[in-house]
Amino acid sequence: MKHFSIELFAGAGGLALGLEQAGFNHLGLIELDSSATDTLRKNRPNWNVICEDVQNVANRDLEKEFNITKGQLDLLSGGAPCQSFSYAGKRLGLDDTRGTMFYHYATFLHKLQPKIFLFENVKGLLSHDRGKTYKTMLDIFKDEGYTVYYHVLNAWDFGVPQKRERLITIGIRNDLANKCNFNFPTPYDYKPLIKDIKLDKFPSKEECAQYSEYKAKIFSLVPPGGYWKAIDPNIAKEYMKSCWFMGGGRTGILRRIGLNEPSLTVLTNPGMKQTDRCHPLEIRPFSYRENARIQTFPDSWTFCGKLSEKYKQVGNAVPVNLAKEIGKEIINALEEIKCSI
Repeated sequence: MKHFSIELFAGAGGLALGLEQAGFNHLGLIELDSSATDTLRKNRPNWNVICEDVQNVANRDLEKEFNITKGQLDLLSGGAPCQSFSYAGKRLGLDDTRGTMFYHYATFLHKLQPKIFLFENVKGLLSHDRGKTYKTMLDIFKDEGYTVYYHVLNAWDFGVPQKRERLITIGIRNDLANKCNFNFPTPYDYKPLIKDIKLDKFPSKEECAQYSEYKAKIFSLVPPGGYWKAIDPNIAKEYMKSCWFMGGGRTGILRRIGLNEPSLTVLTNPGMKQTDRCHPLEIRPFSYRENARIQTFPDSWTFCGKLSEKYKQVGNAVPVNLAKEIGKEIINALEEIKCSI
């Protein structure tokens, strides 16, 4: 049986590709960034990719837009950027979130009433605005008629060579919630390391950002698996400048990833001083393609745009394998629902 989904804030397709691998067919993917939509169309010409502000689409007749009736859609997926909400004197439900990206996600949910929704975001959403932001989201999900489950999943537990925690929220429509048992995916026995992915040899400047001569010289002093504490403190202090006086361990500064460990969270910019990720074998950042492998994109997945845009697309993506494992559990729930009706 085919299972159909619509995805908002689709980016370069990490979540969409993983859900496709799990068995979903996408009725539409909405993304505003033109380089990211070029990537989606390049890799999946058959996908209905809508390069438009999600607000504009949300305001339209969604049943007509996607040729689907209310309640028929299997899955609404996506992760809206995290923003604080304004609070009125009394709780206004969905109206409290007007002006935010979440409002448009909730509008899709309200208009289409899918059987299940998947909302992914950073772990920090749990504590954002002292927990008020996520509480408002949960209240709205419940007001819209959904039984909600949430859990923080680390991509490293699911075949991804990267420590990357994501808050995964699953909602099952109340009339279907007692017809299935949803379970979050079970962690793999083996956690992959950097040595488990293909590493490029001397990639070109079109494929990989470059360090300045000064930065490369400093990084040459750092052993794989080390960071600023592994070198002469006088040299580290000169490099770190004001960061030297910051609190905390500052373990991301002058950080060189080792072969026998996972990557730290892949970011959108390889050149930020406080979040360095130096290659274990060469004195350079990881190439965008190496980052894509760390995110479990296949090498066949082509990224479009300038080098900086490719890094951004990869860094913003949901790891493909994590998305696939979540998607498989959602399909299990949908199959249970089908069998009970």
